[in-house]
Amino acid sequence: MKIKILLLCLLFSLLSCDDNEFRGFFTSYEDANKRFEQSLNWNEQFGYSELNLDKNTYALHLMGDSHIGGIKGIDAFFKEAIDKEATAAVLLGDLTSGRKDDYDFFAEHIPSKDLLMYYPIAGNHDLYYDGWKSFYSLFGSSSYYFVVNTPAASDLFICLDTGGGTLGDKQLKWFKKLLEAKRKDYRYCNVFTHNSLFRLDSKSNLPLIGEEVQVLLDLFIRHRVDVVATGHDHKKNTAILGNTTHIVVDDLKDDNKTPNYLKLNFTEEKIDYNFINL
Repeated sequence: MKIKILLLCLLFSLLSCDDNEFRGFFTSYEDANKRFEQSLNWNEQFGYSELNLDKNTYALHLMGDSHIGGIKGIDAFFKEAIDKEATAAVLLGDLTSGRKDDYDFFAEHIPSKDLLMYYPIAGNHDLYYDGWKSFYSLFGSSSYYFVVNTPAASDLFICLDTGGGTLGDKQLKWFKKLLEAKRKDYRYCNVFTHNSLFRLDSKSNLPLIGEEVQVLLDLFIRHRVDVVATGHDHKKNTAILGNTTHIVVDDLKDDNKTPNYLKLNFTEEKIDYNFINL
């Protein structure tokens, strides 16, 4: 018992030191608002992505939680997306352990954007070991939107940073204003992030802060958000609340015996989805 108490005291003392090298093992050095401010600066400098298609049907491929240690799953995912001519890939966070060498390893396996457009989001593990600096250096923003234009219509995709377990007040305010200003101009509206919003079953991880979830669910209903896709739980699942389909994507770790990804299919009439085994 004494040993346990001593270990807990040591742990809390490490976490209380702002300049301690161990702090980044458990949390990000930057809070949600600081990460959002940096993401917003990136967006202002580089703009928001817009993909113009000459066809009315298209597909996005989504993966999450590769937790790079091996690379078999992520290599297979990128190859599949390129071979199947996916319009883009969305990377739903926990791509690495947060260590710089993991980011460097991951970077070696990312395809050129000439081959595959991809949109990454930071997860909680990506922020460990002071990982936000590496994420920002490699990918840039983790809070942004992109647009897909077809001859028939345009669709809006919003990526949110929930890697720290909260959106933070600044990102939530930005999200509200974005929906109010832009949702009406698009056929479909979809939201992608890392942390699950609520428990879809007893094995799900803890979701976001309850008050934030209530606000988000209200926004999804009022602004007719079609799909919300998340990772984090390492177990695929789906639920429908109002007109919104909530989808949790399975993990893509190399030790997953049935690795799979989510394929979102967009047509003039509807959005549908499939879990595809690799």
